Amino acid sequence: MLVLVVNNYGQFNHLIHRSVRDLVSARMISNQTPADEIEADGLILGGGPSLERAGNCSEYLTQLDIPILGICLGLQVMAETFGGKVEKGAIGGYAEVDVEVLEEDDILKGLSPKIKTWASHADQVVKLPPDFQVLARSEVCEIEAMRHDERPLYGVQWHPEVVHTEGGIQLLENFLDVCRERS
Repeated sequence: MLVLVVNNYGQFNHLIHRSVRDLVSARMISNQTPADEIEADGLILGGGPSLERAGNCSEYLTQLDIPILGICLGLQVMAETFGGKVEKGAIGGYAEVDVEVLEEDDILKGLSPKIKTWASHADQVVKLPPDFQVLARSEVCEIEAMRHDERPLYGVQWHPEVVHTEGGIQLLENFLDVCRERS
C-alpha cells in the first residue's frame, strides 16, 4: 500500500510524511504534481500558509477516487472546493485546543470524546460544504473535523502528526484502514 503526502509548504509536512512512513509505504509529492500522475491508495493534503499556495489540491479532490485526508490547510481546501467557506480565525498561531468528538466515524473511531490537539486557527472553516458532516468541534471553531457523506474524504483542522495531539497516530492509522479497505 502506498500513501502520498502532498507538500503544501507547511512546517509540519515532513513530520506528516515521517509519521505515515513509519506505518506504511509513503512518499511526499509536490502540490504541483498533475492529478493524472498520481497512483496511490490514499492521499494526505498537508498544511500550508495559504489557500493560494495549495497548487493542484482542488483537482486531487475532484478528480481522484481514493481516500483523501486533509490536515489544516488540506481541510480548508476541501471545504472551499466543495462549496464551504474559510475565513480568518480569531486565534492565530499554534496552540493547544480541546476538541470534542461529535461523531467517531471512520477516522475518529477509538478516540476519547474530548481530546487535546495542537492546531492553528489563523484560517478556519466557517461554513460546512453541502454533502459533508461535522465530526468534531471546539470552543475555538465549530468545524474542527468533517467528512463527505459518500466519498472517503476527511478533514481535520488539527495536526495528528505532532506528539502534543492526543490520539493523533490512531487517527492516521484509522485513515490508513480506510485506504486498505478501498484498495
